[in-house]
Amino acid sequence: MTDNSGKVVFLDRDGTINEEVHYLYKPEDLRLLPGAAEAIRMLKEAGFSLIVITNQAGVARGYYTCRDVEILHEHLNGLLKKEGGSIDGFYYCPHHPVHGIGEYKTVCRCRKPDIGMFEMAEKDFRVDKSRSYMIGDKELDIQAGHNYGVESILVGTGYGAEHKRAAEEQGRAPFYDYYAEDLLAAARYITARNSEQ
Repeated sequence: MTDNSGKVVFLDRDGTINEEVHYLYKPEDLRLLPGAAEAIRMLKEAGFSLIVITNQAGVARGYYTCRDVEILHEHLNGLLKKEGGSIDGFYYCPHHPVHGIGEYKTVCRCRKPDIGMFEMAEKDFRVDKSRSYMIGDKELDIQAGHNYGVESILVGTGYGAEHKRAAEEQGRAPFYDYYAEDLLAAARYITARNSEQ
């Protein structure tokens, strides 16, 4: 499970690769966003390792289990492989500091915007931060990418357009390094930059 180039695209899951579904865990409820499979294939062909980094507080709340998350990820990869792409690694945080139940109610290092999941990925993949990216649809995804030290792209799918608009209405400077309408547009931006390096 190792890659030598060090080029990694870290990806949020819900709202970035697949449609946002509240506490998604059933494979039959998973819908890929338009262009997502093509984007993942494009990034793979450009030599990037693709790693999903996702908060899964539904586990903490007792709505579904870690095994349910893993089954969903197997299903997601099956759909992507049919389109010529795949995710190399999945890392998820099953904790919540307030609403968790039992062992899952904890302040952890893995929950975004903290960087524990990135650090887990580093044990399995070589990461050259100067050639790697984070893509997500929420401000906390961008914060996580910045906390880890990689260029971070906000996509307009999921909550992305809403978060961008809210920041603009508040008169804040852009919190992201680049804005793309969707994952495919983000992939085109990354592969164009990659070809220049």
